[in-house]
Amino acid sequence: MPASGNPPGRRERAKQDKRGRIMNAARELFAERGVSAVTTQQIADRADVAIGTLYLYASTKAELLIMVQNEKFAAAIDDGLQTASTVVGQGALKEVIAVVRPVVACLREQVENGRTYLHELVFGDPAEPNRREGLTIAGRLEDGIALLIARCASTDPADAVTLARVVIAVIHVSTTATIYLPSSDEDVLANISAQVQAMLAPRQLPPSHPSIPLNPQRKRIP
Repeated sequence: MPASGNPPGRRERAKQDKRGRIMNAARELFAERGVSAVTTQQIADRADVAIGTLYLYASTKAELLIMVQNEKFAAAIDDGLQTASTVVGQGALKEVIAVVRPVVACLREQVENGRTYLHELVFGDPAEPNRREGLTIAGRLEDGIALLIARCASTDPADAVTLARVVIAVIHVSTTATIYLPSSDEDVLANISAQVQAMLAPRQLPPSHPSIPLNPQRKRIP
């Protein structure tokens, strides 16, 4: 048996290469055309793999979309949490919107893909590994928002979790509802900001509080 830390063998490198090509092909095609206009055969053709090989990595087009969007969603959340740490002391609303801004941009980069991704996470099988990963990523967003609400507003942790879930629901509706599709990202953010402000205003503390890290690492399904 090879020692721990040794480079992967030829077979494992071939698997990683094929997975990478499939992911790149799916990412490109979904961005170019939207998920509904792409077939798994087109993804396999662009990745230069057999359709049967593609199905070894993802059994449906929806799973491929989730795999691609999970990466983008996680990166957007990391970006938002990092940005929020640079505006500590400027009030709960500013910090929440700092977290939310890159998430909205991610979900609306290709609106159809973002809507389908959220729908799949909410209504798909939570035990499917890619959806499970997506739900865990979404949990990090909820936890980060809950922590900053608890820190910035006169709210105990349990209430902060509830308020964070309301913020998540506002994001979900604002990025998926048909009525908002023609809106710009800035208009969507303004709508989210107004709702969050109405929710937080009675609880707002003066902008003077200690810093708490906003990059929670949890391993659970919300």
